[in-house]
Amino acid sequence: MGQDLNRIERMYDTVAKEYAEAFSGEHDKKPKDQEILRRFSVEVGHKKPVWDFGCGSGQTAKFLKDLGTDVSGLDLSERLLEQARTLHPEITFRKGNILELQFDDDSIAGAVAFYAIVHFTEEQVEIAFREAFRVLQPGGLFLFTFHIGEDTICIEEFLGKETDIDFMFFNTDFVSSCLKKIGFKKIEIIEREPYPEVEYKSRRAYVFAEKPGDDNAPIG
Repeated sequence: MGQDLNRIERMYDTVAKEYAEAFSGEHDKKPKDQEILRRFSVEVGHKKPVWDFGCGSGQTAKFLKDLGTDVSGLDLSERLLEQARTLHPEITFRKGNILELQFDDDSIAGAVAFYAIVHFTEEQVEIAFREAFRVLQPGGLFLFTFHIGEDTICIEEFLGKETDIDFMFFNTDFVSSCLKKIGFKKIEIIEREPYPEVEYKSRRAYVFAEKPGDDNAPIG
């Protein structure tokens, strides 16, 4: 059984203002984030559309937009989206659920999901990966991040507000095998240690995965 999405939405609605204040400039303090996002922007190039799944208050979408990527943001929490729209009016944000994406098959050039799976069980993670695979165009690029490990941490307080939600860590073998089973190719997992005094003390993983292109397409 997965975590209740309504509970997740309510938590982020409750802390939306505090979340925006705490994380709006988080990539400025994380050089590896910047390196990875620059690489994603280069590899996607001018293809579009690109979506930031679990965009929160829009900090990752903003970073990509400044790099020239035509990106929009999607999140479960309407209150967080209100913060994103206020902070980044030049970017389109809309409400949505990564477990049930309201996009056509093969319609997105690229997707990022920075820690968007942290509240999901392994079963929900597989659903999210399948949805990302479905909506990506052939050759589309998927970049996401997660905390490495096997822990489940129950959080009773977040950003000064009372809550009751689980944060999930994942084994890299599970993530890799799940992506392969779904059909992703060119899977690359990049690990790093946490930045002291900047973020929670857990190892992090960045994952690049590609939906295979249409190798049988006619040569024009």
